Amino acid sequence: MTDRQPTRVAAQQTPLSQPYFDGCNVGELRIQICPGCQHGQFYPRLLCARCGCEELAWQSASGKGKIATYTVVRRALSKAYEAPYVIALVDLDEGVRMMSQVINVNPDTVASGQRVTVCFQQWSEDQAMPVFTLDEQS
Repeated sequence: MTDRQPTRVAAQQTPLSQPYFDGCNVGELRIQICPGCQHGQFYPRLLCARCGCEELAWQSASGKGKIATYTVVRRALSKAYEAPYVIALVDLDEGVRMMSQVINVNPDTVASGQRVTVCFQQWSEDQAMPVFTLDEQS
């Protein structure tokens, strides 16, 4: 018998996405910003989704946002994902939408519009991933 944690699905890291994953490993949520039109975007892309600029920069996001919508997963995908858990689309204050997990919450009390803050959870030995917690004033 072993005490190893079940393996979670690892995110594929590429040269394009590496600044994002490097940020996660130091507790920083990074998004791409277009220097031309100031459009923020997530997931990492080669071009600005708004104006097509090829010179995108990485910027630290506040990590604050609100739940746009969510679902409660009540049947575990595997032993690595203990159910029930909440998966949400989070609208960051910077105008970027991303999908993540909301942790440390009773799934029956989650609602769209609740404010959340990012934190980071160790996903594997060498990779942390962003997850969110409800703000106390929500």
